[in-house]
Amino acid sequence: MNKSGKLITDNAELLIYLDGKLHITILGGIKLTGLDRMKVTLKLTGTDHKQNTFRHNLDLYNSIQTEQLIEKSAEALDISTNEISTAISQLTTVLENYRTERLEAMKPKQVEKKQLTEPERKAAIQYLKSPDLLTRTKQAIAQSGLVGEETNSLIAYLTYTSRKRHTPLHLMCLGASGTGKTWLQERVSELMPEEDKIEITTLSMNAFYYFGKEELKHKLLLIEDMDGAEAVLYPLRELQSKRKISKTVTLKDSKGNLKTVTLNVEGPVCISGCTTREQLYEDNANRCILLYMDNSPEQDKKIMDYQRKLSAGLIDQYEERKVREQVKNVQRILKPISVRNPYATYLHLPEAVFKPRRTMLLLLMFTETITYYHQYQRELKTDEDTGEQYIESTIADIEAAFTLLETTLLKKSDELNDACRTFFERLKTYLKEQDTESFYSKEVRSAMRLSPSSLGRYLYELERMGYIKITRGNRYKGFEYKIQNWNDLETLTNDAQNMVKTILENIKAVTRNPEVTQGANGLHNTQKVSRKKTVAHESEKTADILK
Repeated sequence: MNKSGKLITDNAELLIYLDGKLHITILGGIKLTGLDRMKVTLKLTGTDHKQNTFRHNLDLYNSIQTEQLIEKSAEALDISTNEISTAISQLTTVLENYRTERLEAMKPKQVEKKQLTEPERKAAIQYLKSPDLLTRTKQAIAQSGLVGEETNSLIAYLTYTSRKRHTPLHLMCLGASGTGKTWLQERVSELMPEEDKIEITTLSMNAFYYFGKEELKHKLLLIEDMDGAEAVLYPLRELQSKRKISKTVTLKDSKGNLKTVTLNVEGPVCISGCTTREQLYEDNANRCILLYMDNSPEQDKKIMDYQRKLSAGLIDQYEERKVREQVKNVQRILKPISVRNPYATYLHLPEAVFKPRRTMLLLLMFTETITYYHQYQRELKTDEDTGEQYIESTIADIEAAFTLLETTLLKKSDELNDACRTFFERLKTYLKEQDTESFYSKEVRSAMRLSPSSLGRYLYELERMGYIKITRGNRYKGFEYKIQNWNDLETLTNDAQNMVKTILENIKAVTRNPEVTQGANGLHNTQKVSRKKTVAHESEKTADILK
């Protein structure tokens, strides 16, 4: 039996307090929230042979209610008011201590940052200095137990790495139920140190405002299901855009007076979430890198093969854990450092990209993150005007960013959402196999095994956008549809690839011209201007970072 003084707490819903002539039962326990009140339902029983009982509901912090309890219970139990007053006073103190203990026990324990041994530190630095770092990282992710999704997993890894920067990236995993969104997020997040991430299943409307002021700073916030987080979309957007949120609330002080208190929670924070409904979170998605899951038959085969091997004991899980620990150590030795991209002015997006401002910002930030990840392979430079230390992006960083984000940039250039685009491409493949340009919805639904509602939604969207048209029929016998544009995706892809090729060729041409290169780096004598230190807190005295 667990006792705190004279309080028996075996059952949180039925607390028992023993005090001399009194046996007090707290029915329903006490609420742990609302520290400015102590509402209880008491059952007071005398311990003498009379066994009289008195029940009362009150707030122990309300002096008037407490005085009424003492007077009425003293009369009912035939016990002096002095004894009952003393017992109630002691009960209040004991309940306060009990509530404090319960609240402390409920607080999540802060994970202590692991201190690397010298061999671990050397191994991590050697890892970051290795040639083809991104290729090696992609291989490590696969060796950690993540099957397939090679490009998506590397994008997620780099996005999560950006949590350490002043302006982190954000991620949203999109796909139908059962396509591996949560699985990919969980697997990649397992490569991040425990002390740097917070995993959340569901959130209440004001949950974010009650984190500690710096509790979220430079953390990776993992939301398992965005579909259950609709109430917190606004503070999420604010954290993404402004990197801080605040809320003014009204509280009572110890004397019962109302006062206003402003709750401040500071970022930056890297947010990652999963959803099946892209359109619903469009405003949040514009602030994120979007990952579309691979639901191809080949990916299904890879995952099922891994599941069979795991069940048969053919997977070396010890080796997987060893790889994960190694990558965590790599993350731990990445330090704050500013990044500059001397080629940023040469980057352009296809005109077809929707909301190009945010897309350009994501591309620039992703390029900087790749540079940041290569910090042990970059020369540490110092700004002569401000003294700020920084590293610079290379052409290889830009090329890697374009290559990894090619699908994301195409999706942002496509007026069809991913689900509708996937259906349209499958439809075109099916019609080519049937050697026809027209179709009826009934035959397509049967061939593709789609629900009537999903098929109707896709056909409506394609017709509205002009990708298909109705040639004949009616709603009773069915409509015959015909494809209007067969090569739209190929055209979009070619335009994007040609644009990237042109950009890279222009940058390479610039590097071959020393005078222009000097200007690109902002160091040309006739154009040199004094820079202001806009990210001072990120550059922290890191002169020995590459040692």
